[in-house]
Formats: sequence, structure tokens, C-alpha cells
Amino acid sequence: MSASPPPLFDPRQVPVLPPRSDELRARVDPRRFTPAGLRDLFAAPPAWAPELSEERRFGERMPAQAAVLLPLVMHARPTLLLTQRTAHLSTHSGQIALPGGKVDATDADATAAALRETFEETGLAPDRIEVLGSLPLYVTGTAFLVTPVVALVQPGFVLQPNPHEVDDVFEVPLDFLMDPSNHRRHAIEWAGAMREWYSMPYTEPQPHGERERFIWGATAGMLRNFYRLLIA
Repeated sequence: MSASPPPLFDPRQVPVLPPRSDELRARVDPRRFTPAGLRDLFAAPPAWAPELSEERRFGERMPAQAAVLLPLVMHARPTLLLTQRTAHLSTHSGQIALPGGKVDATDADATAAALRETFEETGLAPDRIEVLGSLPLYVTGTAFLVTPVVALVQPGFVLQPNPHEVDDVFEVPLDFLMDPSNHRRHAIEWAGAMREWYSMPYTEPQPHGERERFIWGATAGMLRNFYRLLIA
């Protein structure tokens, strides 16, 4: 079956919606960003519910199981490792994404798929990764049933990005991504339906200026769910 078409709009140009009266704005306890705090969170998860679980479908792609990794790099100020997908891929091309992909028949489970795909895309070896657990299933508009796997990563790794799939690999401070003041909601009518999503644009310092990393869509949705867990 043919691939789903990419959005025919620039998400950067879609206006930001005003905050809802019931929108959560709680700040994350800084202890949640430590290795001990994150291990404790997944060892004894609080009662919570994801804010986002399923996007409106578009296209005719058959549903497929997939898994992504939330690689939390344990610097003194923890970061999240993200990828910039190459422009020629059939789905989500050019977008910022969590490393991951389809679950293969040879994968033992979603966690195994996330680790394998992360290594294939970025060269990040599993022996530097400590898996903590998973977030609830997230269903994308392109019919991927995604299991987000959360893990701690020890700094000092050397990456070897796959040029066929990944244009760039970079890190964003976790406290920036988990700050609700950086979560922006958008909405547009497209493909016969009103669609809403979050974005979390990050201005990355560069040696000779700055670069905007426009995090949005499914990646931002899964990060918003992670934020909900951290404040539970």
C-alpha cells in the first residue's frame, strides 16, 4: 500500500492557540530529572493518564507496530537525544524524531525494537543504555502504533549516524522540553478534519549563531505525555 502523504502545510506557520483554562502548567520537581528520581518513578509509577494517545488518521497505510527510544543523557544537566530525519524517507521525512522505527518479526518486544533501531540509526550502543520502562501506546496519523521506551544513557558515547535515515543527531536539555511554558498548541483544518498538535521549538546555540529545532507532531505529543508522567 502506498505511503501516507506528508503534510501539505508548514507547521511553523500555523498560529499558536491560546492556553486552555484547564491546561496543565505545573512545574516538574527537579528531583525527577536525576537518575535516582527517574529510576524511582518507573519502579513505582504514580496513577496518571496520557494527555494524547491517538492522532486523526490520514492516508491508507496499514497499521504497523513501532517503537521509539527516549534516550535521556545523564549529563549534569540531562538532555534528550533526538534525530533529524532525512528528506527522502516515505513517512515523517525531514522531521525531528525520537530514534526508532518498526517492530520486526525478529524483535523480542518493543524495547528490543527501540534499542535495535536506535543503534541502526545513530550508532548508540545498547551497553550504554539503561531501560527504565515504557509510556502508553501512541498512535500516529500515519497509522504507526508506537511504544515509547524511556532509558538513561551514560555520556561519553560516540555516534555513527546512518546517512540514509538520519541527517543529524543532537541533544536538547530535558528541563527545557519538560517546561510547560515551552509547550505550544496548534490547530489547522487539513485532509477533511481539524487537527491539533503540540510544538516545542528549541533554539540551539551553534558555533556561528543559532539554529531552530522545531519539535512538533508525534514527537512533541509523546514528550507531552512524558511531562504528564513527571508531574503525576
